[in-house]
Amino acid sequence: MAELNTGDSGGGKKGSKKVRSKKSNAKVDLTAMVDLAFLLITFFMLTTSLSKPQSMDLGLPDKEDKDEPQTDIKVDQRRTVTIIMGKDNKIKWFHGLLESPEPGGAPTDAVYGKNGIRKEILKRVASIPQVTGDKKKGMIVIIKPTKKATYRNLVDILDEMAICDVPTYAIVNDITPEEQKLVDAMNK
Repeated sequence: MAELNTGDSGGGKKGSKKVRSKKSNAKVDLTAMVDLAFLLITFFMLTTSLSKPQSMDLGLPDKEDKDEPQTDIKVDQRRTVTIIMGKDNKIKWFHGLLESPEPGGAPTDAVYGKNGIRKEILKRVASIPQVTGDKKKGMIVIIKPTKKATYRNLVDILDEMAICDVPTYAIVNDITPEEQKLVDAMNK
């Protein structure tokens, strides 16, 4: 049992002639206090909401009907940036078409992070609406992970899209033969 002693000894001085009765020490039982503390701890642990995992919203396409013919969507090449992800955290990106890239948008190697691909994306997020002349026509990023790219790299690129406020982006698994040559050169 827990107790609290007040420290009174109850006796007098050594040579005193008066006889005093010995006082007993005051004791406080702290068992109930410990029980209350554990009840409060348990209550707050059970009622507190812990941090909830955050997830990114992805717009997924509807299921395709086999009977409907597929139509290709034409996109202005001035708005398009393609990011190809290879193995060993390597990235190759280009602005426009691979055959005829936009000025300053030739296929280039990049790294993840604020001094790598984020810097290029931010630059183009600001410049593309000026080139098109319409604020509603922002940048479109096509993300093409190869089979050697890791899941972590895909999540990193999606995080970069969220950080840079890219209005439209898509994950595409079709890599053209010309892009495959870039991937092969990147992976060497």
